Formats: sequence, C-alpha cells, structure tokens
Amino acid sequence: MYTLKKSLGQHFLKDENICRKIVEALQAQPFERLVEVGPGGGALTKYLLQLPGIDFRAVEIDDEKVAWLEKNLPAILGKLIHQSFLHTDPPFDQPFTVVGNFPYNISTEIVFKIIEWRAQVQGCVGMFQKEVAQRFAAVHGNKVYGVTSVLTQAFFDVEYLFDVPPGAFNPPPKVMSGVIRLTPRSVPLEIASERKLFNLVKSAFNQRRKQLRNAVKSLFDESELQDELFNRRAEQLSVAEFAALTFRMR
Repeated sequence: MYTLKKSLGQHFLKDENICRKIVEALQAQPFERLVEVGPGGGALTKYLLQLPGIDFRAVEIDDEKVAWLEKNLPAILGKLIHQSFLHTDPPFDQPFTVVGNFPYNISTEIVFKIIEWRAQVQGCVGMFQKEVAQRFAAVHGNKVYGVTSVLTQAFFDVEYLFDVPPGAFNPPPKVMSGVIRLTPRSVPLEIASERKLFNLVKSAFNQRRKQLRNAVKSLFDESELQDELFNRRAEQLSVAEFAALTFRMR
C-alpha cells in the first residue's frame, strides 16, 4: 500500500459516495480539460479517468503516491505531473477545470494559484477544511468574511456545496470538511488593478475591528477619507465596494 504523510497534509478520501458527489458537482458545468490537485491514493482519480472525452492531468508531489498511482491506475500513465501544484505552470494552453481533495495545509495557496490562472480556469470543485470553505463563501457582514472571501469572490462566484464528515477520510481529520464550487464571475468586476485590490483588502482586514478610515489611511488622500463609507469596518463592505474603492486609491 502506501504511507500517509502528515507533512503534506494528507487525509485520503475513502467514502465512495462522497467521491461520486464531487464528480457529479464537477459535471454540472461542461469542460474538456481537467486538472486534479493531489490525487493521493486515487479515490477520486479512478472516477475522473473514466469521464469520456476528457483530457486529464493530475499534479502530485509525493514520489510514493506517483509510483503507487502508476502501478494501480495504469490509465494515468503519461497524465501525471510530478511537481508541487504551487510551483507548476498551467497544465494546458487552453481553458481547463480544477478538482481535488486539497491538502489542508496549502488549500488557501491553491486557491490563490487558481486566481493567478483565472484567465484559463473555467471552474473548480474542491474540498477544504469546513471553516476554510466557509470563509471563501462568506458574504459581507458575516464574522468569517475576510481577505480570502473578498479576493476569491472578486474573480469567482463561490458556492458552498456540502459537508464531509471526518469518517470519510483515512486518517480521519479532527475537523469537518466542506466542498465548494468556484465559477468565473459572469460579469467581471472592474478594479483599478489586482495589486491595488490585494493591498486594500489586506490592509483593511489587518485591523478589521477598526474603522476602515484608520486601517487604510495610508492608501487614500485625506479628502477621500471624509466619505461616510470609511466609518464602517472592513467586514461590512461588499466585494463590489472594495472594487470601487480601488479607483479612489493613491
């Protein structure tokens, strides 16, 4: 068999019903090219390899899992990218979809990689620790709404699909998990620049209990800061309001 490596955040799916639900969710949107992040023991991969007419790639960093997959799932030969997903180039030149039971210790970084590739990414269905999944999907006014909520929703619509209990994994994590879907926004959000948006949102939530005026005063002229909008706290601003503010920054 193979060993499980805590250093890589490995919790492998063993619940076939959950695997099938993820594949179902994936098929709700059409796609021709698919990238699986961290196939691990292949629980999900064996279903993905059966999808008709799909150009499939899987990205796996663990030497042992690569050898195991190639031995036990012969259909994967020639489709594995033996690298860290965070340090790989887009696996296709054309649009593609992303799926995975994401390693929990790098799951947020995986989403930021997907944001970086957003010109090519048609969608994503991913499994996360539940509280992380909830943060991605949170709307303004929610106590878990924060940097990852705004920066993800600026580019993707986020839908929380379903919970996954610890018993669905080997070894069982100590937390609930959740599956979300990312779909590119049907109407792109206008922002002055990605750099300005990231800078604004991170500054605002770095002091989330303060009025926005105090948290982001270095980014705006004094005249702009007189606007009543700056009386609010970061968690009270919608994604669209953050986007609009980027055009008023220095």
